[in-house]
Amino acid sequence: MFVCLVAVCVVCLWTGFINVRMRLEIRSLCLQLAELEQGSHMELTVLSRQKALLTLCRAMNRVLAFRDRTHVQYEASQKQMQRNITSLAHDIRTPLTGACGYLQLAQECPEPEKQDHYLQCAGSRLKELEEMLEEMFLYTKLTSEEFTLSRKRLQVSPLLGDCLLGMYGAFQEKGVSPQVDFEVEGFTIQGDAEALRRVFLNLIQNALVHGTGGIAITQRGDCLIFENPVENAEGLNLDLTFERFYKGDTARRKGSSGLGLYIVRELTRRMGGDVQVELEAGNLRITLCFPAAPHNSHQ
Repeated sequence: MFVCLVAVCVVCLWTGFINVRMRLEIRSLCLQLAELEQGSHMELTVLSRQKALLTLCRAMNRVLAFRDRTHVQYEASQKQMQRNITSLAHDIRTPLTGACGYLQLAQECPEPEKQDHYLQCAGSRLKELEEMLEEMFLYTKLTSEEFTLSRKRLQVSPLLGDCLLGMYGAFQEKGVSPQVDFEVEGFTIQGDAEALRRVFLNLIQNALVHGTGGIAITQRGDCLIFENPVENAEGLNLDLTFERFYKGDTARRKGSSGLGLYIVRELTRRMGGDVQVELEAGNLRITLCFPAAPHNSHQ
């Protein structure tokens, strides 16, 4: 009887000890959590070997680690967004300031010929601004979940020809001519006409503004290859070429929204295609591959 009584007492004391220790551990966790609320980045610890308490502590540490990573990513994205906004504000201000300057010169100049020249220069700057704002508007549409593209059978040559004709003045000004080589004259793809036009215009403009010569456009299989020479090729980071707001050295010097090639990639992907970039012997090569149009489909 005495032995049983002692055993019961030992069990009660041990249970009481465990309960007290558990309460102390929980109180310690609460104090640690209070420190975390004040901004501490400590890791939660417990001395107990109780499986349930250890499991709880590890789970909470995983949640806290995820919170910290998310916070770091959020801070980085906020800083990047602020840099992008500052850069865009500068990009918009540059052509606008140039246009205002030329308009003022035209207003003050008594010679009609010089006035016309200044007005043409102001018009060019305003055109740059218009194109930049169009790209920003298209970018906002691309980030919307509601944005969709139609998929129709399109003959590529007429669309590309219209784009090249529209850039005729820019080619003349630079003293170069585009080289076009299609292995299939009636090459067709599945896509959206307006989206494909924007893709072509962005690639042609990218070659003219940031390249050092003309542009060669080649069709091979289901792919279109746009190739042009570039200056300071070592200053290009191919991994970032299609990222939004990325600007190579020439783009920073000449003024650019940094959205042109990002829009090319996104529109191509929305049409079910893919885009790749390569740099070889000072030439930038951008390859667009599209899903082939079924021969029995109709517009």
